[in-house]
Parts: sequence; C-alpha cells; structure tokens
Amino acid sequence: MTTDQQLDLIEYPESDGKPMTESDPTRDYLVYCVEALDLHFQSRENVYVSGNLFVYYRQGDPKAVVSPDVFVVFGASKRKRRSYQAWKENNKLPDFVMEITSKTTRIEDERDKPSLYAQLGVQEYFQYDPTGDYLQPQLKGFRLVEGQYQPIPVETRPDALLCISSQVLGLELWLIESEFSLLFNFDNGHAIRRELRFFDPNTGEKLPNYKEARQAKAFAELAKEQAELAKEEAEQARDQAEQARDQAEQARDQAEQAKAEAEQARRLAIPRLLALGLTVEQVADALQLSVQQVEILNQNRGDANPT
Repeated sequence: MTTDQQLDLIEYPESDGKPMTESDPTRDYLVYCVEALDLHFQSRENVYVSGNLFVYYRQGDPKAVVSPDVFVVFGASKRKRRSYQAWKENNKLPDFVMEITSKTTRIEDERDKPSLYAQLGVQEYFQYDPTGDYLQPQLKGFRLVEGQYQPIPVETRPDALLCISSQVLGLELWLIESEFSLLFNFDNGHAIRRELRFFDPNTGEKLPNYKEARQAKAFAELAKEQAELAKEEAEQARDQAEQARDQAEQARDQAEQAKAEAEQARRLAIPRLLALGLTVEQVADALQLSVQQVEILNQNRGDANPT
C-alpha cells in the first residue's frame, strides 16, 4: 500500500462528538458574521465563508485541527463542505478569523489560538465579546506582521463606539449602540446596548444577515410596486385630465356653435315677427333682446340683403 493510499484511509471527524452549548449572544453573532460575509462575497466564486467548521491543516494528522467561529478563505471555491481539509484546497488556509469570546473560550481565544493562527498564516485575527465581560475593549483586531500579530489601530466614526478596519475583507467592523442589540450591560446605572456590525466603507452601508436582506428585498419590491402603482395612477390622472380638457373644449365649441345658431335664429325671426305686425318692442320682448339690438340686427339683415 502506497503512502497516498494510507493517507486516504485516515478519517477526519466532522465534529468532536460534543453538543454545541453556545449562549444566545455567541450563537447570534456567530450566525450574523457568517451570513453577512457570505452575502457580501456571494458574487465571488473564489471566496469561501464558513464558521464553526473543523479546519484540518496537516494531512495525515486528524489532531491537527481547529474550529474557528467565523473564517474566510480567499482562493477556495464557494461550495458546501463537511470539513475543510487544506491539502484538498491547494493548501489554502483562512485569511480572516473571528472568534466570539466567552467565559469558556477566553484563555484559548487570547493565548492558544492566536499562536496557532499566526503559524498557519492567518492574516487577520479578530475577537469579539458580546457581553463585554471578558474583553476590554469588546472588539479587538490583529494583523500578521512578520509572523507576529500586531494590534490593528482603532478608528473613530460618527456613529460608532469603536471601529476597526479589515484590510483582508475590505470592510470595517463597528461596535455600535442599537435599541435592538442582543447585549444589555450597565455603566453607571444606565443600560448600554452594543452590537457588532460589518460596514462597507465604499457605500457606508451596514452588511445585513439573511433575514435583514430578505426584509430589505421585500421592502424594495414593495416600494417598486408602490412606485409603479403611483406611476399608473399619475398616468391615469393625466389621461383623465386630457379627456376632461378635450370634453371642455368640445363643450366650448358646442356652446359657441349654439350661441351662433341662436343669434342666427333671432336674426331670421326678427323680420318675420315684424311682418306679422309686431312692434319692435314686442319683438325685443319675445326674443329677450333690447330694442336697440333688434333694430341693429334687422338693419344688418337689410344691409346684407339689399332690394
């Protein structure tokens, strides 16, 4: 049996057999980070985003494994995996790792994992403590420089309590206050709500998770439908206005024609009524005209029809 055949027979477990016992904040932020990054890089087929997945970094050694809470690999195909085995991925290992720190993982996240990730060449390592009990500040970022992690400088933003830029992701990680935050801490007796969110510095937009993206899509579709309905109503109103204008013009033309016909009828009636022996005053009263108008119309008719 060849060495390659022997290596192929080695089993690499997909889990450690222990039940997942994450707290609500840990689970929620783990899910948010994976979903937000997966959506952000969904159009790039060579970016793999995952979390809480076994990453085997040495072929032939099932113990050479680590399970980052959140990680991103640039240069790995976008497909579902039951575990990540580096030798099957052109020896590509995560470029970005985020650990959601808790009471049970604090020591490992601050001492053991950074050392391992540095050896594996993970370019950026971030830690986030949802409850604020174990990390100060709650969000930390480190960048690999000559084999050692160096703290990434904290930046300021108008709406952020804390901001750290990730060169690897091309994104900013913000710690912000939110009324919908999962965190409730107390500082001087006042409740403080802090949450981690990714922001795109090119657009200034917050990266949504799957639920938020679906809601945004639904709102956008609703807004589009409402805009189309408003456009249709505006077009209908314009058509109705044009129709009303046409009807008004038609009514005006009909009124002018009726007026002309009435004047003509009066003009023709005057000599007939006078011929019947009615006086000018009686003709004026019958036709609802003034005596002067009757005389003028009768004179005009006489001028138009000379004997």
